[in-house]
Amino acid sequence: MPQTPSQEFLAQPYRVHSFLADVPLHDVWTLDLPALREGITLQEFRRSVRRLETASKFSLPARVLFRLRFLLGRIFGWDEEPKEAPAWSFAKRLTAQDRERSAVSAGTPDGIFHVVYSFENELLLEVINRTVHAAAWSALERTPAGYRFFLAIYVRKLRWITPVYMALIDPFRRWVVYPALLKQLQRSWTEAFAPGATPGATE
Repeated sequence: MPQTPSQEFLAQPYRVHSFLADVPLHDVWTLDLPALREGITLQEFRRSVRRLETASKFSLPARVLFRLRFLLGRIFGWDEEPKEAPAWSFAKRLTAQDRERSAVSAGTPDGIFHVVYSFENELLLEVINRTVHAAAWSALERTPAGYRFFLAIYVRKLRWITPVYMALIDPFRRWVVYPALLKQLQRSWTEAFAPGATPGATE
């Protein structure tokens, strides 16, 4: 579950490259998955993950870090959305074609994020709070060996705290949180699509 060199990621023909061309790419991760079935889309995979995942499936260190982060967010008000958020939203960049193509309306809540666009195999979410304006992008593509899941993080500086905050959380993100997240996605993939999986689980 390695981080991917940005050159490899940027060589792929995804909408996000032009859409967020002026926003710094923070990091990219990939997860290679077996071809347990043909025709799996990112939207179908995400529906399956929602049904199968529970917080208890994450490792203890990851759960502790999640809880600590949200506790600190409540104490210091980090997760409050600034009044300028609507004007800053990446959704303002959507073209009429983007909106027509998206299966989910821009601004729809998705956990701590909001949807910017949701194409069949490409998804862009964003979060705007008092520390950062970040985008989480994901995609799923068919490869000769199976499927490859991409996860990319973009970070736009809001104020002086943004680089300080990212520097503080990056070691935990890169060594604990994201590896745990990708391992969970790998388990969910097998549970949802392996031969013998419960019929209708991905519908």
